[in-house]
Amino acid sequence: METLYLAGGCLWGVQAFVKTIPGVICTEAGRANGTSSALEGPYDGYAECVKTTFDPDKISVTSLVDHLFMIIDPYSVNRQGEDVGEKYRTGVYSEDPAHLSLAARYIQSRPDRERIAVEVKPLTHYIPSAEEHQDHLAKFPQDYCHIPPELMNRYRKD
Repeated sequence: METLYLAGGCLWGVQAFVKTIPGVICTEAGRANGTSSALEGPYDGYAECVKTTFDPDKISVTSLVDHLFMIIDPYSVNRQGEDVGEKYRTGVYSEDPAHLSLAARYIQSRPDRERIAVEVKPLTHYIPSAEEHQDHLAKFPQDYCHIPPELMNRYRKD
């Protein structure tokens, strides 16, 4: 199993979407790459993200990044949907340089690469979110999410 950290705006929707992707083993809502190491805030400089554990025999880093691009506006800086601020920036983070190389190569292969505002950086800090933020949309499906319902249901089996 391998791990990639995906930031795509509000972590509630990103987690709900990512956990349905075939090949993803488990997810955890959290925050990445901030400037403090405090577990209970303030979360200065952190991006809301989803720690994504996946089976590389079933899904590739490139495919995971492609899925992230399905649910974000890759040109937006510090904003996704109605959520605005540095913590809603988009990014791909990893402790594995090979993952970062694949993510960067994916972006460079796109014809719109000059406009893309998605960070691709080594993971420097990660803080799991509190339990009430884990699988939030499963608990409260009426809450706001910037991801269109047709994408949220893309891999639904029922």
